[in-house]
Amino acid sequence: MEPRTRNLVLATLAFAFCFSAWGMLAPLGPKLEDELGLTSTETALMVSIPVVLGSLLRIPLGLLTDRLGGRPLFAALLFYSAGAALLVGFASSYPALLGAGFLLGAAGASFAVGVPFVAGWFEPERQGFALGVYGVGNIGTALAAFSIPALRDSAGQAVAGIVFAVAIAGFGLVWLTFARDAPGERPPVRYRAVLGAGWRLWRLALFYFVTFGGFVALAIFLPKLLKDWFDYSLTDAGLRAGGFTVVATAARPFGGWLSDRVGPTRVLLAAFLGVAVDAGGLAWQASDPHIVPTTIFCLTMAGLLGLGSGAVFKMVPTEFPDAVGAATGIVGAAGGLGGFFPPLVMGVVKDLTGEFVLGFVFLVCFALACAGVVLAPAGARRERR
Repeated sequence: MEPRTRNLVLATLAFAFCFSAWGMLAPLGPKLEDELGLTSTETALMVSIPVVLGSLLRIPLGLLTDRLGGRPLFAALLFYSAGAALLVGFASSYPALLGAGFLLGAAGASFAVGVPFVAGWFEPERQGFALGVYGVGNIGTALAAFSIPALRDSAGQAVAGIVFAVAIAGFGLVWLTFARDAPGERPPVRYRAVLGAGWRLWRLALFYFVTFGGFVALAIFLPKLLKDWFDYSLTDAGLRAGGFTVVATAARPFGGWLSDRVGPTRVLLAAFLGVAVDAGGLAWQASDPHIVPTTIFCLTMAGLLGLGSGAVFKMVPTEFPDAVGAATGIVGAAGGLGGFFPPLVMGVVKDLTGEFVLGFVFLVCFALACAGVVLAPAGARRERR
């Protein structure tokens, strides 16, 4: 296997293992809500805490990756994530779960380490596809959704934490043995220049806020939503939410590949318009839900969000070739924050109104606003250049 392919595979697996730790609390949310007597808002806060910390840490970790390389930072994150996963296994009270979620957050920052690591191995015309493949590491949240409820029900929460910790630490040793940074000197990072890019940077942050943020928010919130709407068991709801993650993850490399060929603007426009339609459909279902249309709307939205995420990270190394890590940290942080706020909003909306309708209406508005930004003349001219 040639070096760049080997390192792409290793980075994708490292990202998946970190994300499996990052997603441990969300599948347990509905069960813990019943066992601990939590409100919808308290449950949403518990599963969202890892998201917000992971979002904020992407900024410094992206900058450090530009300076130090991805190999040592990913190794540190893998071993740290193993320890955090172990703590989740032994957290039983609500304050303990909040603390464990806070520690898990750093695992979500792994995305900002892998993007510059992978981009360094590929020429610009192939970076869209390569970074899309790296994004398949999102499958780690599906792994958590599939396995955590089953492990907890069959062997207990402590065993689930131990199993995840051992698996993640084991791959940390594999990473240290085989992973290598791309050859060549790393250029000096001008972080202020990246921040000073203005709308060129914040436009990408807005797109990722909706595409990746929408994916994370729905992946986190689907177990609770399916339990409330259809009274599924924790395991069944986790499996169906895992299916959403699989579809979104599979679509991401296709979004990068398609952006390499037709341009990310067209891919993003189609994605945002489609997400608006699906969110409107879920708002319609919220008052009288049926499983077939709900499944169609959720899975097609998953595919569209995956396409959009792949398109955004075709644009990042193109716009900021000498500071991929720094730009990834900022754009990735926006995406993570996009996954933090919607579950909280949905929890508050449910507590206040008894339904989720208004939350999906907000998503319709955001998606249409982003479609308008995609069509803005400045962005279209820049892509043509």
